[in-house]
Amino acid sequence: MTDDDRRRDLRRMKLLATALLVVAAIVFVFARVREDQSSGWGYVRATAEAAMVGALADWFAVTALFRHPLGLPIPHTAIIKKRKDQIGESMGSFVRDNFLSRQVVTERLAEAEMGARVGVWLSNPEHARAVGEQSAAVVRGVTEVMKDETVQRGLDDVISNRVRAIPVAPFVGRAVDEAVAGEHHQMLLDATFNGLATFLSDNQKTLRAKLYNESPWWVPEQVDDVVFDKIYDVAMRFIAEVGEQRDHPLRADLEDRAIDLAEQLKSNPELIERGERLKDELLAHPEVRAWSASLWDRLKAGLIQAAEDPDSELRRRLTDALVDAGVAIQSDPKLRAQIDRWITDATGYVAEQFRGEIASLIATTVQGWDADETADLFELQVGRDLQFIRINGTIVGGLAGLVIHTVSELVL
Repeated sequence: MTDDDRRRDLRRMKLLATALLVVAAIVFVFARVREDQSSGWGYVRATAEAAMVGALADWFAVTALFRHPLGLPIPHTAIIKKRKDQIGESMGSFVRDNFLSRQVVTERLAEAEMGARVGVWLSNPEHARAVGEQSAAVVRGVTEVMKDETVQRGLDDVISNRVRAIPVAPFVGRAVDEAVAGEHHQMLLDATFNGLATFLSDNQKTLRAKLYNESPWWVPEQVDDVVFDKIYDVAMRFIAEVGEQRDHPLRADLEDRAIDLAEQLKSNPELIERGERLKDELLAHPEVRAWSASLWDRLKAGLIQAAEDPDSELRRRLTDALVDAGVAIQSDPKLRAQIDRWITDATGYVAEQFRGEIASLIATTVQGWDADETADLFELQVGRDLQFIRINGTIVGGLAGLVIHTVSELVL
């Protein structure tokens, strides 16, 4: 029910209870006038009189809870307004002692079998997608809370410190050793010789013109053509031969030189020092600094975009992972029991550690309310039911008056 619904019901019940009082008063007056004509009207008068007393007494009691009856400052009235702060403290203590103890929380959660419920809920793809949809808000909220300057500075420090901690020359030397051991350098040589052959083929005319310009003026052009064609043909055949034969002497020589270079990079102090200077120059380069500074912006934008896009790889993987987790929880009793323990222990710990703060929050919240508004709020919540006290008081009072009058007539 809304507050407007409760307010309408409260007015209706007040009107009914008051109407019964008015009816009792009218009956009392009518019976009192006719009482002398017949003894039967005495019973009616006594009933109506007692009903009025009961109705007025209960009206006073109910009204005194929320305000001063008839606006008169009678002692021990307007109880809720006067004792608002104590009521808030009592409410906080009641919640703390009866709902937030570790024993109550753990017993209730143990009965709930939260692990099984989590498994069933997550195994539903619709629920998993719903969690994925909320991830966008979580990611955006986390990234907005974090200060961009601080994160960027932290990333820059992490990258710089990590790179500076690795000696460049020995690292490159070990990389060369790994490449040679795995024969990865052969692919590099293949690509190199293929590229060289392509270069010579694409620039054949340019190279021919260069030879013509460099050749003495007295050498006939036909001789230049023969010489160029011979050299070009030999070079192309040599490159093709080296490119096709993995055991070619030139390849072996290049491999030996690579291994020797790797050893030099790992052990030669001069090369190691030069590598460190080159690394420092690279880290200090404005372009590298700008890239490092903008890294967080790109990472943040990418995370938010992936989290908000329902068709992104991140969202699909997250949904699949949640569904798989739900299925695994359902099929593994030990995992369900472990989740139950996690939830129970965590919730019990929170309840035990913060029960005092929660009780204090309730008390201070109620203390901050306006007294009149507090009384109205309480009356709105329970006032409708309290009107039944007035109604019952009218009826019971009338019956009591009838019984008392009857007994008195019989006895006296």
